[in-house]
Amino acid sequence: MRVSKTLAVCALAVAVAAPAAHAEWKPRKPVEFIIMAGTGGGADQIARLLQGLIEKKDLSPRPFIPINKPGGSGAEALRYLQDKAGDNHTIMMTLNSYYTTPVIQKDLGVDVTQFTPIGLMALDTFLLWVHTDRDDITDLDSYVQAVKTAGLDWKVGGTGSGQEDSILTAMMEAAFDYEVTYIPFPGGGTVAKNLIGNQIDSTVNNPSEQMEFFRAGSSKPLVQFTGDRMPAFKDVPTAKELGVDIEYYMQRSVNGPPGMDPEAVAFYTNLFDELYKSQEWQDFCASEGLDCPGMMKGEELAEFHKSQLAAHIKLIEQVGADKITGE
Repeated sequence: MRVSKTLAVCALAVAVAAPAAHAEWKPRKPVEFIIMAGTGGGADQIARLLQGLIEKKDLSPRPFIPINKPGGSGAEALRYLQDKAGDNHTIMMTLNSYYTTPVIQKDLGVDVTQFTPIGLMALDTFLLWVHTDRDDITDLDSYVQAVKTAGLDWKVGGTGSGQEDSILTAMMEAAFDYEVTYIPFPGGGTVAKNLIGNQIDSTVNNPSEQMEFFRAGSSKPLVQFTGDRMPAFKDVPTAKELGVDIEYYMQRSVNGPPGMDPEAVAFYTNLFDELYKSQEWQDFCASEGLDCPGMMKGEELAEFHKSQLAAHIKLIEQVGADKITGE
């Protein structure tokens, strides 16, 4: 009788434990949603939009907390994520400095191919912007002439050495045979405000960073660095239309630290896939000039990161690291 009772208790324990063992993983504490850029920029806007949608749609039992770590052109964020290896409650919204910063800052000790890919939400785009007060600049040709006349007095605003806009600025210097003075700011939103305040002469802001001022008539785009014209800027020519071979995009992907548990990766992948398919996200992509052809995830995203890292290493070699960093 005593043996039977013991077996019955054990059987009950197994029955109770089984569902818990197979339960879907969910966050048990707030999730740190790291943004490797400053406030107001494209990465910041995207992360905070997604965080709001997660809360609105009740997709997580614990909140996602956006945390900006822009220091060192994203080095602060990358190192933080590296040091969070094995942590299932930290993820990061990335941009192309995800590739360039570890290459340029060789002592950072970060290998982004070891991070955990979750989902590519979009490819962001770049346009060349000037203040609408510049009546002398109406197209790319008049812009190049104005820059060549000003020389190093021409100030281009960007988000830091090694960041995407510094690379694109260096590409333009090589293509048009001029030199400018590159002024770094802590984020794309600050860059946009400084253009409107006439503290700088031009930028290559992402559409979402400049859109507020564009709609208000305070800034004007001259050219877009995309393969085809975006619906949001159907009257703005691409560089390739004008005979300039520059096409460049910014990846907007969510990644986790090395060594995340597969169950946690599955949770985040499914969550962001649901967000990607939402009408709110698709509307944002259309209105803000983002290219959203379908969410890339898993091994496909890992291979994408490897290919983009190789491409950016080659690009840095072509334009010169000194041109990107200003050293």
